[in-house]
Amino acid sequence: MKSVLTTKTEEMSPPRPKRRVGLWIGGIAGGLILLLALAWGVMMMRMGTMPANLDYGTARLTDNGLYQVSYTTPAETPPINQLHTWTLHVTTPDGRAVENATIHVDGDMPQHGHGLPTRPQVTQYLGNGDYLVEGMKFQMGGWWIVEFDITAADQMDRVTFNLMLQR
Repeated sequence: MKSVLTTKTEEMSPPRPKRRVGLWIGGIAGGLILLLALAWGVMMMRMGTMPANLDYGTARLTDNGLYQVSYTTPAETPPINQLHTWTLHVTTPDGRAVENATIHVDGDMPQHGHGLPTRPQVTQYLGNGDYLVEGMKFQMGGWWIVEFDITAADQMDRVTFNLMLQR
């Protein structure tokens, strides 16, 4: 009877350390694969969703109505794969120039889930509410958004422009 107990005890012993390491590695690899599949699925969903009737205008009020903002580019349509500049014009809603504002620039290609390949910046106040934006670059055609966070007189607001660039 002692030998039977010994045999059962040996059968119920914990797995060998090598087997535990393999299980951990398999669990981690499986988790990473699941995470990548989830990220891929989200990206694919985003690629199919483009709002209808996007406004591609070059002038608009900021989200909270604090500033009227417009932009101009060197060409009628911003070029692809070329660094270029924009001139941003910022006024109050009643048309007074907003001087010496702090402006941050960001851009995104919502359907692809990536931003601009550069980090554009406002490098100079040109006067009369005009600001020079340098380092603009779009690496492909499609729907882009460009956002400007504008702070002046301790009031911050954001404006977003939609662009549809053709290759």
